[in-house]
Amino acid sequence: MPERRRIRTLTDLPASLRALRTPAAPGFWRSPVRGARFTAVLGVVLLAGLTLLFVTGLLSYAAYNPDLNPVNDKTPGKGWLGFYLFSWPTGPHWLYRLTQGLHVTVGIVLVPVLLAKLWSVIPRLFALPPARSVGHALERISLLLLVGGALFEFLTGLLNIQLDYLFPGSFYTLHFYGAWVFLAGFVTHTVLKLPQAVRVLRNGIPRGEPDTLAAPDPLPATLSRRGALAMVGAGSLLLLITSAGRSFDGPLRRIALLTPRGGTDPGPGPNAFQINKTAAAVRITPADTGERWRLTVRGPAGELRLSRADLLAMEQHSAALPIACVEGWSTSDQLWRGVRLSDLAALAGHPDRPPGVFVESLQRSGSFRKAALRDNQVRDGRSLLALEVNGAPLSPDHGYPARIIVPAAPGVLNTKWVETLTFGEL
Repeated sequence: MPERRRIRTLTDLPASLRALRTPAAPGFWRSPVRGARFTAVLGVVLLAGLTLLFVTGLLSYAAYNPDLNPVNDKTPGKGWLGFYLFSWPTGPHWLYRLTQGLHVTVGIVLVPVLLAKLWSVIPRLFALPPARSVGHALERISLLLLVGGALFEFLTGLLNIQLDYLFPGSFYTLHFYGAWVFLAGFVTHTVLKLPQAVRVLRNGIPRGEPDTLAAPDPLPATLSRRGALAMVGAGSLLLLITSAGRSFDGPLRRIALLTPRGGTDPGPGPNAFQINKTAAAVRITPADTGERWRLTVRGPAGELRLSRADLLAMEQHSAALPIACVEGWSTSDQLWRGVRLSDLAALAGHPDRPPGVFVESLQRSGSFRKAALRDNQVRDGRSLLALEVNGAPLSPDHGYPARIIVPAAPGVLNTKWVETLTFGEL
């Protein structure tokens, strides 16, 4: 009986057996680019970027003042997850423009880094046995939460900024809870892996210690690890160039190819700046906003009904404020003119210390057709019921006959086509 030949390497296996290799086999993954240092560099970039994303995401949610009124709160079951909420300030007036612009732009720019990082560690996702110890089991669970949470957050976020709501349920609810699931995995994984990543970046792999992320049987190299990192960086730079312009006017906005323009082009003139929601889209007709339109103001003094002419006859004030939207786009400062909300609060019976206000729009369907503003927002002298912008009457798409404009507030709280203002407890 012939002696059985001892199999020493994967190449010694018969071709039929080599074809049966599964992702759990180390030899299945043969890219020469994978390695501990390559992964560590990507990990440190993601540590900074994802931390910024989480913080600005929390700030975005706080900007809605969700604990003020149920109409502002899209996650009513959040419980203790809302522990950090605070009264959103009105200054600086560009605050939400900055925080949400960073949130969306950094999220887009990190997409190549995230995909490269997942690619670099994918062999570990299939490693067997699933858990070799309690510590290893904890690491695998954190990895599951991290990878699943990150993919979910990036996917829903990218769909939201393109106004493609393909997912079931509310974006706000899904994105909010998904962020906390992601954070659990992110923090655990960082605690477990950051010391190792820093050590590798400082000193490299210790001599005699194997690089567990490197392929044991790599294919011939066609690209160096530095070249691969350069490709990831180039991809991020391209996404930055084609998305950051959403927050600026001029040429940069015209090359922001990865952002929706907000529907119908507003055209030339004083009202020619970006919008998300047109009058036609929410079925606002000229009959709704014509001569018969009246603004209803309610408060301790009773109910007042004011025409646009009545509002124009009141003392007019101006404020240079941007519009900044949750999708990450914003305009430069536009010069708004109208009646201060605090003056309307005085008419309603609050002459000394104006309270918050509940705003209702002519819009009959869709989210944020009703919104609540805090007392600090009403008291700010730049908070207006705007009647004009840049020296001209509001266009129908910008909220004619009257709209709210408040410094540092998300665009959806700057209600268009205002019908009713109720000042008092919210």
